Amino acid sequence: MNMTRNKFISLLAALALLVSCSQEEETLPNQRNSIVSFLTSTHAPQLISEDDVAESPDDNPPFYSTAGNTVYRYISNYYDSGRESRAEVKSGSRVSITFRAYVFSMRNITDSDMPFFTNDPELEQALYEAGLTPGVWSFEPLELTLGSTEIIKGLELALLGCRQGDQVECYMTYNMAYGDTNFSTIPRESAVAVFFTVNGVE
Repeated sequence: MNMTRNKFISLLAALALLVSCSQEEETLPNQRNSIVSFLTSTHAPQLISEDDVAESPDDNPPFYSTAGNTVYRYISNYYDSGRESRAEVKSGSRVSITFRAYVFSMRNITDSDMPFFTNDPELEQALYEAGLTPGVWSFEPLELTLGSTEIIKGLELALLGCRQGDQVECYMTYNMAYGDTNFSTIPRESAVAVFFTVNGVE
């Protein structure tokens, strides 16, 4: 009897693992496809892949780059004069950023959308008025050392190669953000968008 019960429990555990793997195998490709579809059709401005820039008939076409096929980055001021001479973010760089993090629902994020986490002082008063407890979040620039400071993997990948002064939009699949972790403000397996400005690089 116990052997039959143990086999049944083992079977249920195996099925649960199989369903979990199956859902992950579907969720990640679906999120990747949805993010690319958003960037190339709905995003303002409409973007092309970095791989297609050389083929584009346009001068300075806006484009997105990818890291690990799960993190998608758009640098809005990429073509600014003098950008190439600014300090570049590399592994080990000391970086200062101001950011806004959003649950990403595959649509353009506007000023009316409130982030689930930010250190942007422009939003401080609005967040307090919306009920944020004063002192819970810091509205000072986030100082981090790339490769040493613990940050979400997607943001770390998005920062590599940025330059001081860059204004960046980063879109990532859930596994590059918070994975399966449940937060009250972030539904499980949510895609995440982080908009950030690179204030300084050392």
